[in-house]
Parts: sequence; C-alpha cells; structure tokens
Amino acid sequence: MTRSTGGGAVPKGRSRRNFAGARPVMDDVARLAGVSKQTVSRVLNDNPSVRPETREAVLTAMRTLGYRPSRSARSLASGRTRMLGVISFDAARFGPASILTAINTAAQDAGYLVSSIALDTADRATVVRAVDTLSAEGADGVIAIAPQRWVGRALAEAQLDTPLMVLENDLGKDASFVTADNRAGARKATEHLLELGHATVWHIQGPTGWLSADRREEGWRATLEAAGAEVPEPLIGDWSADSGYELGRQLAGRPDVTAIFASNDQMALGVLRALHEAGRHVPDDVSVVGYDDIPEAAHLLPPLTTVRTDFPEIGTRSLRLLLSQLEGPPEPAVDRVVPVELIVRRSTGPAPGR
Repeated sequence: MTRSTGGGAVPKGRSRRNFAGARPVMDDVARLAGVSKQTVSRVLNDNPSVRPETREAVLTAMRTLGYRPSRSARSLASGRTRMLGVISFDAARFGPASILTAINTAAQDAGYLVSSIALDTADRATVVRAVDTLSAEGADGVIAIAPQRWVGRALAEAQLDTPLMVLENDLGKDASFVTADNRAGARKATEHLLELGHATVWHIQGPTGWLSADRREEGWRATLEAAGAEVPEPLIGDWSADSGYELGRQLAGRPDVTAIFASNDQMALGVLRALHEAGRHVPDDVSVVGYDDIPEAAHLLPPLTTVRTDFPEIGTRSLRLLLSQLEGPPEPAVDRVVPVELIVRRSTGPAPGR
C-alpha cells in the first residue's frame, strides 16, 4: 500500500515575535490577550460561549505572536484530530485520482489533514489492515473509494468505529455512500445509439465485480430489452486501452457490428484503433461511445462521444457529507447519486444506410 498526507488550512497572519527562535505556545497567547488558557482553547474550537470582543482579543494575540496551534494541542482540546483518512483502490486511474484530488482540496478548505492509503493488492487482509491503520492514527472519519464489491464486504467486516463514507459501493442501511448514476449513464449512451438507427449496441464491459462496470452493463442491457433489440453477449475488458484494442479487433471484422458502447474511455480508445486498422470508419461504418469523459476524449480522432462523470463533485460531496456527520447532529444513512451527462461528439452518427 502507498501512503500520502495532504496539508490542512492554517491561520493567517505574520509573526512579530522572535524570542530567540522560541515558538509561541497557548500560555503566551492567553497572557497577551489577558484571558485564561481555557478561553484560548474555546476560541480555537469555535465555542459559541466566547464573547465576540474576547474572541477578537485572542485572535489578535495569535496574529501578533505568530501562534500556530499544533494538531496535537487541538486534539487534546477538542477530542478530535482534524485528520481524515482516505482509502483508495486503483488510484492511478482517472476517476479515483480526480476524486482524491477533490477530497484533498475540500478537506484543506475545511481545515483538515488527509491521510490516504492507496491499495495495490486485491486481498481482504490489506483492506482490513488499512482500516486498522487509519483508526489507530485517530482519523476523525474515513472516506473509502471502494469500486469493487469485495472491498465493500471487507470494509463492512472491519467494523470501523469511526464515521465512514463509501464511494461507488453500498455497505447496507447503516452506511452513507456517494456514487455516480452509472445505470442512467449507460441508458443515455445506448438510447443515443438506438435513436441513430442502429439495430443494436455491442458492449465492452469493465471487469466483473466492479460496481460501476456491473451497473453500466445493467443499464445497457435494460435499455436494449426495453427497445426490443437484440442483446449481444458483452465482452469483458479490464479498463485498459489494450483490452479495448483486443476486444475491438474481435468486433471490427463483423459487418453486423455498427455501434459499440465501451464502459470507459480508455477501452474506447483501444476500440478506435482496432477499427482504424481494420478499415472500418468511425462513425460512417461504426459508432463508438465511451464513458467518463477523460480530458483527452475531446482530442481523439474522431472526438469521442462519451458519458461525463463529475468526479470532482463526487469527492467534494462525500467530504461535505462526512463533515456533516462529524460537526453537526447525526443524520440517517443517506444515498447520494451524482447525475451524469451524455457528451455527443463526432464518434457517433447514423447507422449505415440511414
């Protein structure tokens, strides 16, 4: 596993004090402001019982002294570490990486540090060990980017005793989670191709056991069935352009294949190459739709029609919901589904002969 720690917000202000390099402490702030150390602690923790003029006096003393409260001091005063844990899997992929960046940014804005663990092996013991590590470090809460079913099961079995927010997985009625509307995204992609006159849509699916891949397959299949169209057997990829290329070669030689929906943009990229090498023109002979809307999608030849997932919104929303559990009254488990959007570009067109 890989560890990283993101920075948190710090109070603004320039130090005007230099006692032979000594770092000011809470007692110094209390003495200069003419208040007790307990009052300084209350100000640090935004206690509403502190009078406005007292609060301003303490803040002025902090700025004058250049006082920076340590995490350990704030933890002792509040019973919280202001550190959040993040567990991610396959963090190098565009989606998880974008979510993690958004979580870090939102956490810094809220004054929290983020300690993240990137899992690089697919075994349950590793997930449990990651949970135990963050719990031992005193994480106030944990966000798990858990795209695989087994990760969700491992998290549920770990019985984490701190608030948990899960992304792309559902641990049951007692857990809060945030996810993109993958079924709706697949429906939009498939309906778009059917509306262009294609008799059916072939699907290159993500790996089995990944919630996003399974839900996209479900949305694709349900849309074809509702339209009375043939449902071809899906081809299973592994999210990579290489797998899209190999599976695309299987489809490129079939004249009855006129529309392909790939479960992510990297696999769609491999499909485009396979079709090009086979002399099948996109979109004149075959239309192709991807998923996720990676930054490169608009610059492929031809530009790729795809389903846009708002990964930054998933990360930001998950952080906001977790903080509402930590800083506000407890709320019941919530299901937060982030909408998706079909982005039509030049890789899709009318079915041949239309």
